[in-house]
Amino acid sequence: MTETRVHFYQVGSFAVGNRLLSDADRTVQASPERTNSLDAGHRACQGCGEALGARYALDAAMRATGGRLVAVNATGCLEVFSTPFPETSWRIAWLHSLFGNAPAVATGVAAAMRAKGRDDVRVVGQAGDGGTVDIGFGTLSGLFERNDDVLFICYDNEGYMNTGVQRSAATPPTARTATSEALGADPGNVFGQGKDLPRLAMAHDIPYVATATVADLHDLERKVERAMTFRGARYLHVLVPCPLGWGAASADTVRLARLAAESGFFPVFEAEHGVVTGVRRIRRRVGVEEYLRPQRRFAHLFAGEGRPDLVARLQALADANIQRYGLAPEEE
Repeated sequence: MTETRVHFYQVGSFAVGNRLLSDADRTVQASPERTNSLDAGHRACQGCGEALGARYALDAAMRATGGRLVAVNATGCLEVFSTPFPETSWRIAWLHSLFGNAPAVATGVAAAMRAKGRDDVRVVGQAGDGGTVDIGFGTLSGLFERNDDVLFICYDNEGYMNTGVQRSAATPPTARTATSEALGADPGNVFGQGKDLPRLAMAHDIPYVATATVADLHDLERKVERAMTFRGARYLHVLVPCPLGWGAASADTVRLARLAAESGFFPVFEAEHGVVTGVRRIRRRVGVEEYLRPQRRFAHLFAGEGRPDLVARLQALADANIQRYGLAPEEE
């Protein structure tokens, strides 16, 4: 699927109606033929970014594979709210793994399909940031090193939301969680910890790595379909805001994902064999403060006299992302 520039005719808006696009360029979600991989009846929180991300990504993967897809799901929010025994909201071939071994299980499924001569059946592994960046990192690195034919998707809500909003290695600095309280001279999560998983994936020189958000459906779907054109290990890191863990309004999920990208705090790009091949340039650059303020997990940065020193350090991180990936608006 090739990417074409879309002209936005609605001044001041970031939305474009599908009526302005040809049928071939419309999103999977706009089609009545979509799979509805994650169907109604699940028990996600209102405004759950992970539920959106999983449906968008897997519906795109199902279209790209002609419906020949197996998904392996680590323990976490996505598994818990979608499969309360004896019910399920999945309408595809779906397996539940442990918290830390989803990449290994996905590798096994891919190997079994290969042994059966079913190279037409593709495999997707998926987990939250806890099961990807922390607990599952060793098995994921092994998947990358072996170059197993699996697309692994991380739905990153930046914390262990299912077990009480604890810090993960994807939690941003200064964020308040149950294990990084907003106390003392350095409140919230500390600077200098955590892992930048997309860059670590690139360091393995695997065929394809990309980041995306639930705020840009066309971009997310295109990257899933692009990933399915490769054989070997592929990694997709999707930002999925969590209203509960972030302390944000349920109606702001897509807005916060957009602000994360537009501020440079979450860089959107893709890479092949360790080399960046494309970036999603920022359309309307905003300061990180505009992204942080709607979230209660950062409220301590703005209470009373506030902590402009810490906001400045967070802005520096966003500026570094913009510089590293060349995300600045074209007019800059």
